[in-house]
Amino acid sequence: MAKTAKKQSSTPADLFADMPRREALRREAAKGRSRNGDDYTAHDIEVLEGLEPVRRRPGMYIGGTDEKALHHLFAEVIDNAMDEALAGHASFIEVEATADGFLTVTDNGRGIPVDPHPKFPNKSALEVIMCTLHAGGKFGSKVYETSGGLHGVGVSVVNALSERLEVEVARGGQLYRQVYQRGKPKNGLEQLGRVPNRRGTKVRFKPDPEIFGAKAKFNPLRLFKMARAKAYLFGGVEIRWHYDQELLHGITDVPENETFHFPGGLKDYLAVTLAGQTLVHPEIFTGKSGRPGANGSVEWAVAWTADADGFLSSYCNTIPTADGGTHETGLRAALSRALKDHAERVNQGKRAALVTSEDIMACAAAMLSVFIREPEFQGQTKDRLATAEATRIVESAVKDQFDHWLAGNPAQANRLLDFVVERAEERIRRRQEKEIARKSAVRKLRLPGKLADCTNTAAEGSEIFIVEGDSAGGSAKQARDRASQAVLPLRGKILNVASAGKDKLAQNQQLADLVQALGCGTGAHYRDEDLRYGKVIVMTDADVDGAHIASLLITFFYRQMPQLIDHGHLYLAVPPLYRLAHGGKVFYARNDAHKDEIMRREFRANANVEIGRFKGLGEMMPAQLKETTMDPRKRTLLKVMLIADDRADTAKAVDRLMGAKAEARFEFIQERAEFASDEMLDV
Repeated sequence: MAKTAKKQSSTPADLFADMPRREALRREAAKGRSRNGDDYTAHDIEVLEGLEPVRRRPGMYIGGTDEKALHHLFAEVIDNAMDEALAGHASFIEVEATADGFLTVTDNGRGIPVDPHPKFPNKSALEVIMCTLHAGGKFGSKVYETSGGLHGVGVSVVNALSERLEVEVARGGQLYRQVYQRGKPKNGLEQLGRVPNRRGTKVRFKPDPEIFGAKAKFNPLRLFKMARAKAYLFGGVEIRWHYDQELLHGITDVPENETFHFPGGLKDYLAVTLAGQTLVHPEIFTGKSGRPGANGSVEWAVAWTADADGFLSSYCNTIPTADGGTHETGLRAALSRALKDHAERVNQGKRAALVTSEDIMACAAAMLSVFIREPEFQGQTKDRLATAEATRIVESAVKDQFDHWLAGNPAQANRLLDFVVERAEERIRRRQEKEIARKSAVRKLRLPGKLADCTNTAAEGSEIFIVEGDSAGGSAKQARDRASQAVLPLRGKILNVASAGKDKLAQNQQLADLVQALGCGTGAHYRDEDLRYGKVIVMTDADVDGAHIASLLITFFYRQMPQLIDHGHLYLAVPPLYRLAHGGKVFYARNDAHKDEIMRREFRANANVEIGRFKGLGEMMPAQLKETTMDPRKRTLLKVMLIADDRADTAKAVDRLMGAKAEARFEFIQERAEFASDEMLDV
């Protein structure tokens, strides 16, 4: 019977000697796995523990490593201090920046717990909070009714991304301290002795240059605005600001020391922000609903600026929500619904029908702050609120109070309604002009049907004649130079824009055709480079009716396209009123005075001169119209200009003579009745 060999145990020396053979076998096995496509094994699974994930991928937690992300560290720390203030446990917060690159935030709240944690008995609660993701007292609602640090990664992320972080906790009359380096405790929790008159938490940190770069520094103005905003958002807290003078070298808009305390809250903030701007109504619409420590409280302040773009700054639990969210949706809906309800009450519902929430918010300067339990954000940096309930909370609170505000301030409410409707009309007009521009770009521009356009596509050297009536238009179209002269007939007298409302102006087809033909837009959207003709010539009959139509057209251009006049594009044609013929000689006279002058100068006293009076441009032969009025070599044009020194007087004269007040025109006629004569009717 064969004996079984006794198995010998391997010694460390044997294992060491066998390593080359083992390594060769491992490499051979790896080659086999690679050939079989099985080179992904458990050895490739990397487990990151503690705060190492934050240091490896900071962008997942603070959005990147740029300046915005750097300042997000300060936001996380001051948000924790604000949570203590909102909970009613802290009355002040101190912010201090020193020349060594450290930033310190101190509060007089309850202080972070320092007793051993039940789950980690060998660590203090402070160390667990500072070194463990998703550890904190804000996941439930027992400790904090509302908070900005819901995710529980804020201060631990700051710790992970700091070269050094120091925490001091004054709690129960004792002072505790612990120091961390790049997210790891440098020492255990120290007890420094009794501090009977002190309580709260002090966090001092310096961002890690390995993460943010050696040249990364805090922006004093950005920190200053962030700290001041917190005081505006919660009037019950005082924020003390201290910034090292050495860091403020050359910076004049940031104080070295300042104390922020604003009992008026967002109203104070908005009043300071809008100082010097013209408001549609002088009173800021502001209000509150609930209280910061309760669930579902709202505070807002809104004003409308007449000469600047609007803005909407929103916050949730004092966290700025730069990308908006559900609470902003509620504010927009509340303001829109309330203003439209007011329009219905004052029989302006039809005008307000075209208004959208964007029209209302376009020039609105608004501040909105909400406090809600367990808010939901999109992303760790909390830039957008996603809590669906916030829409209902804000809309319900703001709508009711805005209804009362509009009803109690009818003059301001009507002024606001007119302003918003005007913005809506401008939006519609811009859309129409954009559509025209788009069609023009693809050569599908549909110009007014009665426009006889010229073949020249450049504005320089081109001119358009605006004539009254189809009859005059027919003669002008035959008399024109087709290469450079366009003709647009208008039907009778156009709308008096000085006395008509904006709704009538928007609905007037003749003026719409005129604007479309010129292509340059109106009002604030006038673009001289888009004007299709170098000269815009008003050509009307040489009688009182013609003068009236010319006055209406000039008023339209003065009110809707003043730049057209300023840039020297507007002219008046001077057609003749009389034709004088005798013995083969033919002359044309503008009016009676001109006719008498020609009779004395060109004809004998007893000559039998044939005098023909034109009833209108339509009665002139095309050749006559061309010779007297349209041929650039022979015609006379009057350039319409505004004298710079008389602009205020011009505006008053237009309002008086063309405005809605008929008594002003009657008064003007009475004042000048002695100068009137029959001859003036032919001027």
